[in-house]
Amino acid sequence: MTYEKPADLPDKIQLFIDGEFVDAEGGAQFDVIEPVSNEVYTRAASASKADVDRAVAAAKRAFDEGPWPKMLPRERSRILHKVADIVESRDDRLALIESWDSGLPITQAKGQARRAAENFRFFADLIVAEHDNVTKVPGRQINYVNRKPKGVAGLITPWNVPFMQESWKLAPALATGNTVVLKPASYTPLSAALWPEIFREAGVPDGVFNLILGSGGVAGDALVKHPDVPLISFTGDSSTGAMISTNASPFLKGLSLELGGKSPSVVFADADLEEALDATVFSVFSLNGERCTAGSRVLVERSIYDDFVARYAERAKNIVIGLPNDPKTEVGALVHPSHFEKVMSYVEIGKSEGRLVAGGGRPEGFPEGNYVAPTVFADVKPEARIFQEEIFGPVVAITPFDTDEEALKLANDTKYGLAAYVWTSNLKRAHNFAHGIESGMVWLNSNNVRDLRTPFGGVKASGLGREGGYRSVDFYTTAQSIQITLNEAHSPRFGAGS
Repeated sequence: MTYEKPADLPDKIQLFIDGEFVDAEGGAQFDVIEPVSNEVYTRAASASKADVDRAVAAAKRAFDEGPWPKMLPRERSRILHKVADIVESRDDRLALIESWDSGLPITQAKGQARRAAENFRFFADLIVAEHDNVTKVPGRQINYVNRKPKGVAGLITPWNVPFMQESWKLAPALATGNTVVLKPASYTPLSAALWPEIFREAGVPDGVFNLILGSGGVAGDALVKHPDVPLISFTGDSSTGAMISTNASPFLKGLSLELGGKSPSVVFADADLEEALDATVFSVFSLNGERCTAGSRVLVERSIYDDFVARYAERAKNIVIGLPNDPKTEVGALVHPSHFEKVMSYVEIGKSEGRLVAGGGRPEGFPEGNYVAPTVFADVKPEARIFQEEIFGPVVAITPFDTDEEALKLANDTKYGLAAYVWTSNLKRAHNFAHGIESGMVWLNSNNVRDLRTPFGGVKASGLGREGGYRSVDFYTTAQSIQITLNEAHSPRFGAGS
């Protein structure tokens, strides 16, 4: 199968500010590469602080003077449903672009495009059905909550499954009446450049959505520090999240930080081993291993350990590696040569920290591009770097345990706490073990099935805050409490004399 550039890709990707595509100040640009050949296929505008200022000013003007925050929820809902319709109608094109830009296998990219549409449908419905608390003291007073959008939302998104991740933030921010400035990752700006036309076609007013491109150190930093941006939603690595928290703190901004992970998959001897094997292999190697919720530490009860490791290694060796546009491909190319080098450095580290049972370098037949063979290390000790540090690629560490207590200690023995997966047929153990795990999310006998109504986020170095369902409404709105007296105010009469 040949690997051809999709038709009609732009010669350059521009910023989108106040309803217009514009170049960056001074015409600054950066190269955009595709990860199979690492060749430059287009250039993107590189925003300066002045460009960010322009985008924020447009968003603030649209919030202060425009119709969007004042629309009835049903009016915004109709527009967001149109966004979802348009995204669904362009599913194949979106998937092709996402796959080309990020190296994601085309079949998995199609799933992400559908999820992006569903994110908009979900929040379009939620804002119409939304209700809030009213409390009453009979004959005395009524209290009710008035939900108000906060203003300009700064949205900073990562390079893994970028279009879907952008929708995850855009949908609730816009649904609740905010205006936005989106700053996608510089590795993958191509699919983000599709949003302006989608929003325009759906009827989103000018200035409500603004797109800036460029580095996190310049464009992202300017957005985080901008005094007219009261909230920042960021998905990315933990060190960047910590820096954002520090830089935003003088402005007392609202922060939602979904950061790194080193999630455990715990497999007990009484589990359905075929299901556990399917799930733990998929969890690490789907999306090229570039997923924050990957179960990249597999903890296995010793009585089944040797058999499980052998079967796991065999599955990893049989994973289909190929061109991202081939429907047979299960693992494609990593997003960027710098990330490829990082993952390969961990593969080399792992060779001295565990027993290599699959992979361990470039896959056969792929001498170029950002290809890493699905790699499995067994007998990994908890102090090993490949056990402790997020690799964010198709690399897994497998470790044995003897008791429930040891398994829980191993599961919690990292600085991260995003997700966890537990495989057992013992219902009591499943729930008690889940309650003991230090993570924001736990899946029991399940592999990352996501319900948009539930909270998403982590603890420890994996993040701050929660989004998803009503938690997103909480984040993107101010809950204003209003009290009405039904009787006398009963205020003490200071200064009224005797």
